[in-house]
Amino acid sequence: MQSQNQAHATALLRVSLGIMALAHGLLKVFVFTVPGTVGFFESLGLPPFIAYLTILAEVGGGLALVLGIYTRWVSLALVPILLGAAWAHAGNGWVFSNPGGGWEYPVFWAITLLVQAGLGSGSFVVSRRFA
Repeated sequence: MQSQNQAHATALLRVSLGIMALAHGLLKVFVFTVPGTVGFFESLGLPPFIAYLTILAEVGGGLALVLGIYTRWVSLALVPILLGAAWAHAGNGWVFSNPGGGWEYPVFWAITLLVQAGLGSGSFVVSRRFA
């Protein structure tokens, strides 16, 4: 059982991770566009369905995290996407501010998702039934 402060801190992490995932998913839809995202994934040698799956996971998973729905499972489901992002940026070096982005941010994000999976939903969830 978490203290109230721990539950609130856990919720802050959860909502922050959810907003970041949602923002990255919507970036792929509205800025890069879905065809542009598919093209980028294909340029990496990945099949198009991986691009669609990534967009769905980031948008759906982001919303689920913000609302506190199946937090542990959603957090774990997003980890492979971040490891894939780290792989895609690995050739650009460690620092994410490098041209083309590095792998530090996706790896850090994957680690925080693992921490979230361990902590659970925290406070402020839509329903404890789905937490």
